[in-house]
Amino acid sequence: MEQAVCCYRHQDRETGVRCSRCERPICPECMVSASVGFQCPECVGQARPERQAQRPRTMTGGAVAANPRLITMILIGINVAVFLAVQAVGDSLVQDLILYGAWPPVDPTSGVAEGQWYRLLTATFLHQNVMHIGFNMLSLWWIGPGLEVALGRVRFLAVYLLSALGGSALSFLLANPNAGSLGASGAVFGLLGATFVLMRRLRYDSRPIVAIIVLNLFFTFAQTGTIDWRAHIGGLVTGAVVAFGMVHAPRERRALVQWGTCVAVAVVIVALVVVGTYRINH
Repeated sequence: MEQAVCCYRHQDRETGVRCSRCERPICPECMVSASVGFQCPECVGQARPERQAQRPRTMTGGAVAANPRLITMILIGINVAVFLAVQAVGDSLVQDLILYGAWPPVDPTSGVAEGQWYRLLTATFLHQNVMHIGFNMLSLWWIGPGLEVALGRVRFLAVYLLSALGGSALSFLLANPNAGSLGASGAVFGLLGATFVLMRRLRYDSRPIVAIIVLNLFFTFAQTGTIDWRAHIGGLVTGAVVAFGMVHAPRERRALVQWGTCVAVAVVIVALVVVGTYRINH
């Protein structure tokens, strides 16, 4: 007489089904439906890390996030928090964080020439009034999520921050030291440049984004007395260059090319600031 086969986890339950992976007998309670047959709980647990390791990736190699707007919302939150802090503290906080240019050469007043390089970034989170921050944050909310989905969180943040720094570096090098530069518009222009590069890479119709860039540049140069065109141009070029390295990197050397591009752009930014600092001190 043939001996009854019992579940390996419940010895009092006979079964005729085996795990399709390890072939151990399993009862209905222990059966986990698989693509082919059923698996036991242990095999399912072992396979889960393998499935997690094969999570879908963005076209640039970034992890696909559950919330595609997280970094965008955090950046907006920081901008709004700084704006509210300025309203509470007053102009003294603005003077501690704002960026002043280095042309024509004068005695250092901005702090950048004295080593306060943080102003290159902090100035990009300052805004003059409600309209200023409102326009920039609406633009960031409109442009940011699409890029964040396409690039992944880390790469999107790299594009944003480098664009902000690129705009500040050109502003520091060429702007008048008597007029402070502030605002997230340089970073937003960088996102516009990155969006154009991405749309060209995907072979989408890029005419709408080109029209938006041209229109914004028109308003920029039409109001050079109140708008820092250097920050806008610096951000636009920086964002486009970094995004080009991100989306055109070959798969076999993707990380090397992408982060190498970021490092190269950062070196150029540092060089611009060094030149501006040298100009002031000499």
